[in-house]
Amino acid sequence: MTTSTRGAAKTPAVLVLEDGRVFRGRAYGAVGETFGEAVFSTGMTGYQETLTDPSYHRQVVVMTAPHVGNTGVNDEDMESKRIWVSGYVVRDPARVPSNWRSRRSLDEELAAQGVVGISGIDTRALTRHLRERGAMRVGIFSGDAVRDDSALLARVQEAPQMKGANLSAEVATTEPYVVPAIGEKKFTVAAVDLGIKGMTPHRMAERGIEVHVLPATATVEDVYAVNPDGVFFSNGPGDPATADHPVSVMQGVLERGTPLFGICFGNQILGRALGFGTFKLKYGHRGINQPVQDRTTGKVEVTAHNHGFAVDAPLDQVSETPFGRAEVSHVCLNDNVVEGLQLLDRPAFSVQYHPEAAAGPHDAAYLFDRFVSLMEGQRA
Repeated sequence: MTTSTRGAAKTPAVLVLEDGRVFRGRAYGAVGETFGEAVFSTGMTGYQETLTDPSYHRQVVVMTAPHVGNTGVNDEDMESKRIWVSGYVVRDPARVPSNWRSRRSLDEELAAQGVVGISGIDTRALTRHLRERGAMRVGIFSGDAVRDDSALLARVQEAPQMKGANLSAEVATTEPYVVPAIGEKKFTVAAVDLGIKGMTPHRMAERGIEVHVLPATATVEDVYAVNPDGVFFSNGPGDPATADHPVSVMQGVLERGTPLFGICFGNQILGRALGFGTFKLKYGHRGINQPVQDRTTGKVEVTAHNHGFAVDAPLDQVSETPFGRAEVSHVCLNDNVVEGLQLLDRPAFSVQYHPEAAAGPHDAAYLFDRFVSLMEGQRA
């Protein structure tokens, strides 16, 4: 992958899907080549948070909104220290960003971080193709990387697949760190970083929680070394079927009965810890406008998603698990995919989506309060 940007907007680029479909456009961001899994995101805003979400590691994100980049890039909305997407696909990039917080253009930021993208293609046609055929491997090529289509297709088909990929350790912190409580400290939480977004510990800190963020390789002993009132398992990339270590750690937490909360990848880890299977969705849920019903209240929420795998648990019955009874607490109204789990005999629950709302609606912010209530109940 190269990072040259001179004349990038006029440089021809080509996108090649693993089934042979080809789209031609112009280079956007860095010029060179990149590979990943092609997925689409339906959010009309929040592109900076999407780009810096570690859960998008090794994925090429196709934006369904046609006009992208109009607010530029600022230094406040990063969800991690770098862009994690492997590539970026937009139809109509903004020529001049306009926002009082903007520091540089999206094109400049992509180029500075070596992210190869493509613009000027029919993203609606590409999205429809992925909906019909499913998420698949893809390559973006521009500049000197452009070759005969058949040669590019062969390279795409040699790229690794997302199924079976163990990626959380590649994006997680390597050293523990602490996010202090805002105001009076009320609780201590050990957060296992599987690809955590920056806003997540901030949401807990707002509620008086001191968050100890631990590497994905943390052991049960590491978790309890911080004397936690609760344990949190974060979002992250990859196939949950490969995450044997986090599953083992979570089972250790469940055995001790410590209040537990998981989101996204953490929901899949809880599913596996309880004995449920996981499976790969055809094209996943990505965006900030997914309807989910909280079955415990009957309320329908508009929620932010980024997941290509899901838990295989029965929707309409209580299940017996090694840790007591469990049930599906949240479900996606588009396709009945499991979006949340809760134990009925222990203080543990999880959701498949992103309640930290970065970017996205704030409908699910109550879940952090629910976690606080579990810790208050345990303390009482």
